[in-house]
Amino acid sequence: MYSNPHDNAGIRDVTIVPEVVEYINKRDCDFRICTSCGGPILLPVQVKPPKKSDLLLQAGNHTVYVSIHQARFLHSIRMDMIPFFDDPEMAGHEYG
Repeated sequence: MYSNPHDNAGIRDVTIVPEVVEYINKRDCDFRICTSCGGPILLPVQVKPPKKSDLLLQAGNHTVYVSIHQARFLHSIRMDMIPFFDDPEMAGHEYG
């Protein structure tokens, strides 16, 4: 499941909620968890390309790259990490 040559020990317990896996499958691309002024954010790699230092998580048939700066604080990848501007269908939804 984890094919990154870097040590993924700190990320093995991170869960990806089913709604996020569904969202990723619908978008049909890889994503990256990176740092924003509001905390961790999930963006398509076309917007925020992965770095060599990122850790990898599998989400369906896609990869979620996780910034090493976020990995130590991350416990789950949730819908509230998807910016509303990235998907008009998300506007107006509140996740907690």
